[in-house]
This record gives sequence, C-alpha cells and structure tokens, in this order.
Amino acid sequence: MSDHRVINHSTERAAGGLNGFAALWIIIAMGVVSGPLLFMGPGGAIGGAALLVLAALGLGGFYMLQPNEAVAITLFGAYKGTDRRTGLRWVPFWYGRRKISVRVRNVTSETLKVNDKRGNPIEIAANVVWRVADTAQALFDVDDYQTFINIQIETGLREIASQYAYDHGDEHEPTLRADAEVVGAKLREDLGGRVAIAGLAVDEAHLMHLAYAPEIAGAMLKRQQAEAVLAARRKIVLGAVGMVENALQQLNERGVVQLDEERKAAMVSNLLVVLCADREAQPVLNTGTLYG
Repeated sequence: MSDHRVINHSTERAAGGLNGFAALWIIIAMGVVSGPLLFMGPGGAIGGAALLVLAALGLGGFYMLQPNEAVAITLFGAYKGTDRRTGLRWVPFWYGRRKISVRVRNVTSETLKVNDKRGNPIEIAANVVWRVADTAQALFDVDDYQTFINIQIETGLREIASQYAYDHGDEHEPTLRADAEVVGAKLREDLGGRVAIAGLAVDEAHLMHLAYAPEIAGAMLKRQQAEAVLAARRKIVLGAVGMVENALQQLNERGVVQLDEERKAAMVSNLLVVLCADREAQPVLNTGTLYG
C-alpha cells in the first residue's frame, strides 16, 4: 500500500508588530508609575512591583529592522507572520522572532568538472544573483536555505553543462563557449524552478569559468588551431578563385590576349598557386610554349 504524504508549504503573510517607539513610551510610563506605588502600602507595593515586572518583561519584546530585513514571528512554534517594516518594532515578549535578510546576494560556485553533451570533460563555474522572496518558505520549508541554494546551483550547473556541447554543436545549436548569454538564461530559469520551493528567487546567472579539463586541453587546442588554419585556407581559396575569375573576365573583355581552354587552365593553375601559396611567387623563365 503506497504512502502518500501531503506537504504543506508555508506562505509569507504580514505580521502585526507594533511601533517600537510607542511601546517604549508605554513601558517608560509603567516604570515611572510603579515607583510611587511601591511606597503606598502593601496593596500599592504589589501593584507597583507588578508594573515594574511587566515593564522589564516588555523590554524583551523590542527588535530593530534595517532596510531589506524582515522578522518572522512565531507563537509557541506556530508561524504568525513576517514583519518587514523598518525601524524600532515591538511584540509581546512571549512571541518568537527570527530575523532574515531579504537583500540581493551574490554567490560564485566552485569550479566543477563535468561532461558536456558530447561527453568531453570540461571545467565550469557560474555566478548567481539571488534573494529571499518568501521568508516563511525560506525559514520553515527547508533546513538551511543557503546550503539548499548552493547545492541546487551545483546540480543545475551539471544539468545545463550536459545539455550543450562545449563548442561545435549541431547546426544552429547553442554551445557553452559561443552562446554564454543563452546558457546563462537557461541556467537562471532552471535554478528559479529548483529553488522556488525554498522561497528563493534567482535574478541573474552567468558562466564565470569555462575550459576543457587539463587531460584533454592540449588535444583540443591542437584541434582548434587546425580548424582555424582550415578556415583561413578556405577563405584564401575563395578569394583567389574570385580574383582569377575577375582576371579572366577582364582579359577577355579588353581583348588583351586570346586564350584557348588549355592556356586558360594553365593560367588558372599558375594564378591559384601564386595566390594561395605561403611564400612569395618566384619568377620563372619560360623558354618554350605549351605546345613544344
């Protein structure tokens, strides 16, 4: 028989903390009034002592909130609400208070060694900007929300890295190296879904470090260099073909020389050798003709 458990997620709601300065004046007044009562016989002494004890206990209910801070208020373990109003605040001393920062935070993950989509070992790290969006969920739905998001960042980063190739992906497919913004947006979306259960929100996510693992870095560098040389050669050949085509067209239009197909082929061959060669062309003295 399956065991189905329903998890009740907490939801932040406004708490009813009081203005601390108003409460402070009331407590001071209680202290002032209790003084004379202590010297007004047994009945007055009891009342004065009671007021003095209440005033002393009331001092334990003060707390102060700075901008982008909040306090979750509980009563005997039950969540009553969150106070986000800044300044000096007060609740009865028997209420529990847990302060939490809702400021934007910045974390850079450790460098992870993972495999990309093609199985190549790579090193990757990310920078994530996050904040607490729901204080009740952050405090009561997970044990430690800071540890929780750090683990989720590592998990999400491994997942994202496995979805993209380091470089040279399939046609029109984003890669980790060439499409950092696309990968960062995907990482932010993925992390946002992962940490929402803890009342956290991810504002930004960017790749901070990306490299092949040391054991294959040398081989991959040689491959990149070879691909760069091939790309350069391809561009040189395309340019040379265009120049030869233009030269033949101008020779024909101006009637400088009449070339049959064999002479055209020889001329094209010579021009391509000159234009595509790594070294400068050397003069050659031709003492004969193509036809002997």
